[in-house]
Amino acid sequence: MGYVRYNFDISNNLNRKTMSVDIGNRLRHLRLAHNLSQRELAKRAGVTNSTISLIESNSANPSVGALKRILDGIPIGMAEFFAFEPEKPKKAFYAAEELTEIGKGPISYRQVGENLFGRSLQILKECYQPGSDTGKVPLVHDGEEGGIVLSGRLEVTVDDERRILGPGDAYYFESRRPHRFRCVGPAPCEVISACTPPSF
Repeated sequence: MGYVRYNFDISNNLNRKTMSVDIGNRLRHLRLAHNLSQRELAKRAGVTNSTISLIESNSANPSVGALKRILDGIPIGMAEFFAFEPEKPKKAFYAAEELTEIGKGPISYRQVGENLFGRSLQILKECYQPGSDTGKVPLVHDGEEGGIVLSGRLEVTVDDERRILGPGDAYYFESRRPHRFRCVGPAPCEVISACTPPSF
């Protein structure tokens, strides 16, 4: 994952400074630190969910105005954002109780590692309650993702193809393809998934 080369006016005069910073990882880290989903931050900032996803994967270089609107949704100022330098995680092992919950409601997403700053892989233990799904609007973002069903039954839709997966079944696809997940059947569904770059 490359860094975005970002140009902006530090003050109100004509002096300009060029900064090479990892905007995507920085934004993702601060969003998660404030317990915000991509959808919630997008709603607060008045932008699309895919815009947040593209910026966090460093696939899009936002204008100063767009970045300010997004940061206002956290909220955090521009100067504080560019001065923020979280430490890269060094921990290698995680007990079950150390997984970080980043989901809410009927879908649980327990993430391996609290701080993904500087990392390009996100690993989740997911649990869908019966009837829960990721929403009527399909998810679309940069990268790739895959998962293996541990228990229950999970309906996975990718483009126009739909499959119901059971224990031991798996999926793997490019995340730019519209996709949706739904728990079918009377029991919760548990999944171990991974995506790169991190998308939540």
